[in-house]
Parts: sequence; C-alpha cells; structure tokens
Amino acid sequence: MIPDRAMSAGTVLAMSGDDILMDYHSCLGPIDPQLELDDRLVPALSYLSQYENLIEKSRNETLSTAELVLLQKLDLAELHQFELASDLSIALLKRWLTRYKFKDWVVTETRGEPVTEAMKEERAAWIALQLNDHERWLTHGRGIDMQTLRDELKLKITDFGDDPDLKTAVWDYFWFLRDHMARNGLVSFVHNPYFF
Repeated sequence: MIPDRAMSAGTVLAMSGDDILMDYHSCLGPIDPQLELDDRLVPALSYLSQYENLIEKSRNETLSTAELVLLQKLDLAELHQFELASDLSIALLKRWLTRYKFKDWVVTETRGEPVTEAMKEERAAWIALQLNDHERWLTHGRGIDMQTLRDELKLKITDFGDDPDLKTAVWDYFWFLRDHMARNGLVSFVHNPYFF
C-alpha cells in the first residue's frame, strides 16, 4: 500500500507485493540507480549515457578535445558498477513482479488466453525497462502517478481511495506513523506482523 510515495528502491519493493494499492495522491518513481560517488549520490544511467555519447562521437571522429579529456577521466570500474546497479534494478523488479504480483495471472484480459511463465517474465522485463528508462522520466525524483502507471505501463493497481473506510484507515495510519517518526528522529521504519 502506497499512500504517499515509494521511490526508486521503494518502487522495486512495491512490485514484490501481491497487489499494488494506491490512490490519487500516491506515486511510484523510476528505478534508475543512484550510486554514491565522492560523498554524493549520482545518477548511474546518466554517466553511462554520456559515456556512450562520447564513444559514439569518437567512432564518428567528431570528438572535441574537451570531450576527449572528459572521456580519459572516466573510471571504467565505476562505469561497470553503474551497469551492474542498473542490471540489478531490472533483475529484481522482473523477478518480484513475476513471482508475486503476476503469480495469480492465469488468463489474458483481452483475449482470454492462458498466461505462460514466459509471458509473465516478458511482461515484467518490459515494465522494468520502462521504469529504468531515465530518458523517459528525465529525473530520478519524478513521481509517477497511478493513472500513468495504469495507462502507460498497463499495471493493475487497486485504488484504495474507492473504499472510504479503507482510505480513512490508511491515511490515519500514515499520519500517525509520520508523526511518530518525526518525534523520534527516524528516517525509515518497518512495521510487519511480528514487530513495530
């Protein structure tokens, strides 16, 4: 259930549920990885994209002297870590969507055909690639609302706002939890059936 937002790794975690519950105010975020570099978070896919642009310019012999200097300063081991982080985001989202969210998906909605494991994996991979596309979302901090997720990514999402009692309970809990975290200086919090 996402009353407010689940961004980045939170989006990946949201895909590990049997259902995604959101309302008009909720959003998920892109899963393009952010890695720590020189004590700051940097967008891994932006580095990879710019590296590929410089390599393409080199192939076309249009690389400027300034760009050559920038290319020489890039750390290939860091670039490899950026690639691995991107691959991990996609792999986790694909695995969890297939294993959990799609576990009860047995018949296609429009054609009524049986859904195979390969179909689930293909659909999950497509969604993961879309959410990992930094060119599409333009910024890591962009919130993707429920309607966009439904319309553009064809994700099945339950709108908890349609149930007034559930909506009230969710938002009451959300504000209680936010207040508790603020009073105790907590930046993260886990509540499950076994502990609070």
